[in-house]
Amino acid sequence: METNNLINEPGKDSAAFAEKSGIWIPENSVPPPAAPLRYAGFWMRFWAYLLDLIVIGSVERILINPLFRALHLSLSESKIFAPAAIASAVIFYLYFVLMTKFFGQTLGKMVFGLKVIERDKTNLSWNTVLFREWIGRFISITLIIGYAIVAFLPKKQGLHDLFVDTTVIHVDK
Repeated sequence: METNNLINEPGKDSAAFAEKSGIWIPENSVPPPAAPLRYAGFWMRFWAYLLDLIVIGSVERILINPLFRALHLSLSESKIFAPAAIASAVIFYLYFVLMTKFFGQTLGKMVFGLKVIERDKTNLSWNTVLFREWIGRFISITLIIGYAIVAFLPKKQGLHDLFVDTTVIHVDK
């Protein structure tokens, strides 16, 4: 109990703490420097995204195809606002938004040891995730350059990352 008081009391120096606790702490001790962030480059992010597309395609085939067949809805319409296209888009965006919000990574990013972080290292907010994964990703897909710039920027950010000040880093498994 007494050591907790020494830690929390202002004005107590490390020498006093060391005397009472029996632990030696150097006078001018500083914490070790944090390991530098390792930004995920274009190819790592590409392979993670490709794996995510496989997961999404599998989920769509498991959920949408049987449901649409049971309801006698067409799966082969090629219109942009066909029911199957809308259902696929909903699954696509829900997957990326929910996985990024709750885990900071999708299944593809988990496999490759990647994680989305805000550059100020706070938790991802709903606004950040929604804008990054919904609007930012739509713009990045529309303008192919939105993904290609990852290869050339120092912090390996895509256009959708630049909009909300996020980046993708390597994490220890």
